[in-house]
Amino acid sequence: MDNALSLTNTDRISVALKEWAIVCKALEEGRQILLLRKGGIMEYKKGFEIKHEKFLLYPTYEHQSSELIQAEYAKNFESVLQNTPEKGTNKITAYARVIEVREINDLKILQKLTRYHIWNDSYVKARMSYNPKKPMTVLLLRVYKVPKSIVINTRPEWDGCKSWLLIGFNLYDNTTIEDKEQMQPINQNHRNQKNHMDKPVLDDAKFNLLASEVLEILRQ
Repeated sequence: MDNALSLTNTDRISVALKEWAIVCKALEEGRQILLLRKGGIMEYKKGFEIKHEKFLLYPTYEHQSSELIQAEYAKNFESVLQNTPEKGTNKITAYARVIEVREINDLKILQKLTRYHIWNDSYVKARMSYNPKKPMTVLLLRVYKVPKSIVINTRPEWDGCKSWLLIGFNLYDNTTIEDKEQMQPINQNHRNQKNHMDKPVLDDAKFNLLASEVLEILRQ
């Protein structure tokens, strides 16, 4: 169903998606394979838009709450808070590739997807009610962990209730790319590291089984 993420010869992923840190953890552990998005306050008029096939997962620590997480996973909440990065920095540990995108207006369909994410039913209902004229966007993701955590300095323009950030990152050098002049040709060491890095958090058999179940629900 899926091939390993194919990067350009600059090994660059230029965007990151902001998501709760507890959700990023669940994605990295293979506990969650979906994202349910309506868009933030700054996207209220247009709603959430998916414009990128692949993106870094940028963990956020605002607005998340253990009361909005399924009980079986809420026990991980404190450990996530204890690993909050130092002020002015953030840590990226995974990236994702979009396998399927669907817009859903039926709450009953969303409720059938409960086992594929960690949000509880009350939160899903609340998000569905937010900006009610817009559908819920369901993203089926294949997630990959980076071999070494990426620590970056945050920027003021990344603040606020927005979904997408323009970062620009060389995954195999662990360096932020500020402009094209800084990009270096890929060498054999980078290729070897890339082969190691492109291993997804779930093996093909497990992911394909879960993905087929999700797609069957979304076809209803």
